[in-house]
Amino acid sequence: MGRLQDKVAVITGGASGIGAATARLFVSEGAKVVLVDLNEEKGKAFETELKTLNKEALFIKANITSEEEVVNIFKQTVEAFGKVDIVFNNAGIGRVQPSHELEYSEWRNTVNVDLDGVFLVARESIREMLKTGGGTIVNTASMYGLVGSPGSAAYNAAKGGVVNLTRSLALEYAEKNIRVNALCPGFIDTPIIPEESKQVLAAATPMKRLGQAEEMAKGVLFLASDDSSFMTGNTLTVDGGYTAQ
Repeated sequence: MGRLQDKVAVITGGASGIGAATARLFVSEGAKVVLVDLNEEKGKAFETELKTLNKEALFIKANITSEEEVVNIFKQTVEAFGKVDIVFNNAGIGRVQPSHELEYSEWRNTVNVDLDGVFLVARESIREMLKTGGGTIVNTASMYGLVGSPGSAAYNAAKGGVVNLTRSLALEYAEKNIRVNALCPGFIDTPIIPEESKQVLAAATPMKRLGQAEEMAKGVLFLASDDSSFMTGNTLTVDGGYTAQ
């Protein structure tokens, strides 16, 4: 029996990177996964891949900044699998730009995806979990939700918001058997990082390498499973030592 045997897990940003690595690990531990992403081509291909391996999976194309589409994610999940046990609230975007050059529309877009979208997904998660007696939410924040960095004001502000949103929701629903924690990754070797930046980011990390998506997935599994049953409102920082500097 796996650590997530017969659990139903919703993973936003599930078609690639940390989301896809987590989906693979979750199904290996017995979970049924719902992959949520805007990239329909990658999402459907990944759904097919998992089904070919006799894993239970469902892809839903959705924009997490749309309240209607987020509500539909959970409606489809319950129709397909009957419940929601785990939510990995992982979808997000990044932007690096000097703050004095940042258009307000660009600020709003980043905060809308990285904070507002996280709230919408968490809210619908909680609504379903209250019906079934509890569950676990893991929000993807960032090491830049804990420390600052030049040129990423919108991203850093949003991720800092995710960290404190996590704490607030954890306290609000602790007695309802709903645990809420956050993962704070460092520089991770995913397609979102340009090749020309990887060497510089690795050099800035005390361990002198980028993290791997699979390493982040192991952190998510810990937070999502009963291995962390007495943890809520916490941030698990997996950053190769960056924030210890």
